[in-house]
Amino acid sequence: MVDDWFEAYLDADGVSFDDDDAALLRAVSETGSVSAAASSLERSRPRCLSRLQELEDALGSLVERRRGGSDSGGSELTPAGRDVLARFDRLHAALSGTAGVPETMAPGTVTGVEGELCDVETEAGRVRAIGDEAVREPGRPVQVSVRADAVTLHAPDDAPAPGATSARNRLDGAVEAVERGDAVVRVAVDVGFSDPLWALVTADSADRLGLAPGAGVVASWKATATRATAVETVTERDGEGA
Repeated sequence: MVDDWFEAYLDADGVSFDDDDAALLRAVSETGSVSAAASSLERSRPRCLSRLQELEDALGSLVERRRGGSDSGGSELTPAGRDVLARFDRLHAALSGTAGVPETMAPGTVTGVEGELCDVETEAGRVRAIGDEAVREPGRPVQVSVRADAVTLHAPDDAPAPGATSARNRLDGAVEAVERGDAVVRVAVDVGFSDPLWALVTADSADRLGLAPGAGVVASWKATATRATAVETVTERDGEGA
């Protein structure tokens, strides 16, 4: 299944550069100051400065603050800042040109509930997902779904330890197929579901990981990026007609 919605991001040292960050750099470039950029985006200046610091810790200097007091001297993008923004725009354009973002679906049974989160036992193992209110009950048959752009792939030797990141879903697998575009690569991974788990990665990441059919990988994704929805059972259908 594919969907026309997608989320583009660049990743560096565990920090993701996304649409909001691109909007911030673009606003700094257009307005000539962080304060004006924050105002145009209806964000607080401290929040913008804090985010810029996080990005620069991972990506290097992105914004040059010129002298003249507290931002009164103005700001402009550094060459690195312009390069990051251009790379993001190219990735965004490449994603826009794809036929859609694949979505993996797999059947399972709810085994535990914690607030809106459900533990679901699938043919590949346990998956944690946000559950519709109707399925938040142990024993309920469900269908779990996750979008390809929410899945991160790791080399087995470099994968974070379980629980070391916010991605609570983690499955070992082997690459089934690699569909390369100019900047974006679709990867089908056999993790034990009836259908492959799809992941969307950049061409650079695919090359770095050596992704090819048969290669071992660890796939991880957040519970908040996973949905558990109700499925109609034969018993329920028969009951409706009784």
